[in-house]
Amino acid sequence: MNLEFFIARRLITGKEHKSSISAPIIKIAIAAIALGLIMMMIALATGVGLQRKIREKVAAFNGHIQISNYDNNTSEVSVNPISLNQDFYPDFPGVKGISHIQAVASKGGVIRTEETFEGIIAKGVGKDYDWKYFKEYLVDGKLPDYSSKRNEEALISEYLANRLKLKTGDEFWAFFLKDDGSEIPNQIKFKITGIYNSGYQEFDATYVLVDLRHIQRMNKWKEDQVGTFEIFIDDFDDIENIGNQVYGKTLSTLDSKTIADKYYVVFEWLKLFDFNIAVIIGIMIIVGGINMITALLVLILERTQMIGILKALGSNNWSIRKVFLYNAAYLIGVGILWGNLIGLGLLLAQKYFGFIKLDPATYYVTEAPVYINPLHIIILNIGVLILCLLMLLLPSYIITKISPARSIKFE
Repeated sequence: MNLEFFIARRLITGKEHKSSISAPIIKIAIAAIALGLIMMMIALATGVGLQRKIREKVAAFNGHIQISNYDNNTSEVSVNPISLNQDFYPDFPGVKGISHIQAVASKGGVIRTEETFEGIIAKGVGKDYDWKYFKEYLVDGKLPDYSSKRNEEALISEYLANRLKLKTGDEFWAFFLKDDGSEIPNQIKFKITGIYNSGYQEFDATYVLVDLRHIQRMNKWKEDQVGTFEIFIDDFDDIENIGNQVYGKTLSTLDSKTIADKYYVVFEWLKLFDFNIAVIIGIMIIVGGINMITALLVLILERTQMIGILKALGSNNWSIRKVFLYNAAYLIGVGILWGNLIGLGLLLAQKYFGFIKLDPATYYVTEAPVYINPLHIIILNIGVLILCLLMLLLPSYIITKISPARSIKFE
């Protein structure tokens, strides 16, 4: 074993190697491994990052699972109220993985200023509302406080604020049609306490967060009546299972739906990222492996005389093959090292500086999100090393066909 490592080291560090014809080919092979790993890391980190970020944005406005009345209402506006007195509120017994439940209600309306107007959905939230996501999206002002008496504080999106030429601290009138068909609408003057920007333009152009009690008053609901229950879960990968459990444990008059079902097209589009990531990783491994195979064959061709001498001295084929495989493993390791340094550097730069921008109308985010999972990086590194070495086993078999008598005379 020590002799094999010594010979492999001489192959790598020897002066004759550095000046040989294989030197540029080996450098190309190392560069191919490094470049391939960089591409794989970027594809994995940005692909998973985009999936997670979009899921977070959709959940921020809808929860992971929604419970509403089982009726024909398919709009975003709450029509028939639900009582707060439910067995699953505020805690859902018998279903594991649920982190939070909150009660909300929505009503369509119009914001009108002196110059323009915009259609909105006023989402009424109460003291049980989890502001975790909107803390991240807040760009100006502060979050509303609905924990005490009813107030006119509102959280509006940066998109709507720009279109309506409003800013934090401004007041605006919002008009809402009455359910009884009256020509005189409900009108409320709200005050902007904060401005958010989720980057999901479909939601930013629609939702204004207000006090839930305004929606209850306009709809003539009781204090214990709401429009929808939003459920948040710990692990999104378990959403289908938890969604089925929630559906089975709610009353027959209530319906539950996961955001994966409600926004089916969006989540089917996100699933395509898994396939794209797998294709990119597969192509990069094949390209890197082919380059390493080329380098190994050139190296074997250059060392034909040495192989013949080792065979004449009594070395078996597998021992000589291991010499070249050790050499290849070292070269792959160098490529992986450079790939990690450059790849992680680029990903961290994007994560903290966001220099790559995306069109929110197409990708639902303003910049390419990055999710760096150490476990993913480790598995990727080990996988590249093992798969490339396995691909080299077959070409290294050519060593068994080299005859000592002919190879010593080979020039």
